[in-house]
Amino acid sequence: MFHYARKSYYNYIDFVPKLFLLAIAFAISLLTIKESPNHLLNHVSFTHALTWFFLIISSFTLFFLKKPQTIYLVDFACFKPSFVLRVPFAAAAEHGRIILASQPKSYDFSLKILERSGLGEETCIPHPLHYIPPNLNMTDARDEAHMVIFSAMDSLFQTTGITPKDIDILIVNCSLFAPTPSLSAMVINKYKMKSDVKNYNLSGMGCSAGLISIDFAKNLLQVHPESYAVVISTETLTPNSYMGTERAMLLPNVLFRIGGAAILLSNKMSQHKHAKYKLLHVVRTHKGSDDKSYRCVSQEEDKDGHVGIALNLDLMLTAGKALKSNISTIGPLVLPVSEKLKFAANILGRKFLELDMKPYMPDFKKAFDHFCIHAGGRAVIDELQKNLGLSDEDVEASRMTLHRFGNTSSSSLWYELGYIEAKGRMKKGDRVWQIGFGSGFKCNSGVWECNKDIEATKAGAWADCIHRYPVNQPKVVKL
Repeated sequence: MFHYARKSYYNYIDFVPKLFLLAIAFAISLLTIKESPNHLLNHVSFTHALTWFFLIISSFTLFFLKKPQTIYLVDFACFKPSFVLRVPFAAAAEHGRIILASQPKSYDFSLKILERSGLGEETCIPHPLHYIPPNLNMTDARDEAHMVIFSAMDSLFQTTGITPKDIDILIVNCSLFAPTPSLSAMVINKYKMKSDVKNYNLSGMGCSAGLISIDFAKNLLQVHPESYAVVISTETLTPNSYMGTERAMLLPNVLFRIGGAAILLSNKMSQHKHAKYKLLHVVRTHKGSDDKSYRCVSQEEDKDGHVGIALNLDLMLTAGKALKSNISTIGPLVLPVSEKLKFAANILGRKFLELDMKPYMPDFKKAFDHFCIHAGGRAVIDELQKNLGLSDEDVEASRMTLHRFGNTSSSSLWYELGYIEAKGRMKKGDRVWQIGFGSGFKCNSGVWECNKDIEATKAGAWADCIHRYPVNQPKVVKL
């Protein structure tokens, strides 16, 4: 709440110069009227008129210069993996049994995780990870990045009708794979983009990097008028499969799957009627100053020298704290007055009057029509559904994305938004809340407002299977 109050204070301070100019203009007008009550237009001096005109123009100019530009999401495209890349339960269990033959306890642990993961039979992994043992090398990692990124970009160009030369800003986020030349340079080379395209490559930001990239693009679009920005969110699995036996590091092998998305943003006024969404807020929360939060998700070596992602037992507790901090910032921006008053009264009672009250969780269903919770795993979705008081329908997009595509890291939020669209549920004026978590530890939120009724299309990652969803997901799939 303090952070919100401080931010509001600075926003109000920004309006002081405008109010000052208007006050001067008003004072001069009063003097003019006082000196010339009759036949005003005939007696106003040239100096008065010129001053009045200058102040009006200055006020309007200052207002429009300080006014943030509206950021539109024109469209987005998600990578759709080939059917030959799928890894059904039987294949996953067989591979695990062979690779972990000398470690039966590790195999049993992986199998239990898979049974309770919420993943379906159609999730996919890249070609090299189908080998026994997996073939991990730089060439195959680049091939995976080419396949995912170029496929998503081709779909985006086809859907929107823009050309590579139209792109002014390019941002690529991939947490664990950071080759040289960079992935953003790879995209520029492939599509022969113009030489002055502003390109950035983000790594090490975890599963919430997609919303970080959106925030970055938003800030760039505020200072570069009439521009197109493309954000590419993906994760390259090939060089990052864990080959050891530590339980804390085996979990990502079970949950992560191939995926990626390309998102087209713009501040062009011409997109006012054509874009799918407009961006309302991006709220980022970072708990990295706390040692436990900082270490709860980390890439490291095990005792045998195998590199992998270690997940700490405090992960869900840390995620809960990060979510709480994020909610305290985003709540005042989006909640109706009634919920703000209840929330403020609860804080007043607990903090200042020392009353024995439970913390009040605002009803975010009064602020949002759709929820896209990062499909990090069944436990993540369950925890957020419980904490936010959401229904099964509210988290349907997240659960079905996890079932069909698995945890695709930063791109999962876009598969979820694609699911809602494919179901024909997105209508003009609807508000969407995207929530992402990532190493560091971070919780990021993105709020979008639908700009027009969106009809379900016959293209896209969900097109050939949406009629089968939602599906029933048992708590345990016994293998």
